[in-house]
Amino acid sequence: MKRIIKAFFDNEILSYLFFGAATTLVSILSRLVIYHISHQEILATVLANLIGILFAFLTNDTIVFKQERRNWPTRLAKFFLARLSTLGLDVLLTYIIVTTFPDLIGQFVEYNIDRVNVVETILAQILIIVLNYIFSKIYIFKRSN
Repeated sequence: MKRIIKAFFDNEILSYLFFGAATTLVSILSRLVIYHISHQEILATVLANLIGILFAFLTNDTIVFKQERRNWPTRLAKFFLARLSTLGLDVLLTYIIVTTFPDLIGQFVEYNIDRVNVVETILAQILIIVLNYIFSKIYIFKRSN
């Protein structure tokens, strides 16, 4: 069993997908808890993204892309900038879909704003996972030759 688990995590794509899912789960749960407490969708989006960024960097840097310790501050800065761009997209989608035009999704969920927020959160996270992989693979975690 240990061999299977090791082989799974030695595969970069499988490992990225696993930790991408874990990061998404951390972000979604954080966002929903913060939203439930505050009922502030933008605040919940921003804080959940910051929590997700830190979790994702730690797992991507050490486990997924198996980077050496040197130059980690540079990678963290690049990672943070890339994730800030997807945070901006997430906030924009939240503002447009939940805050400004909740009826876009609301018509399918009995105009319940909490459900609108959940649906938008899930859709946004799918888009963000794809964009974050592209940024990580091409821009941040390069293999040394």
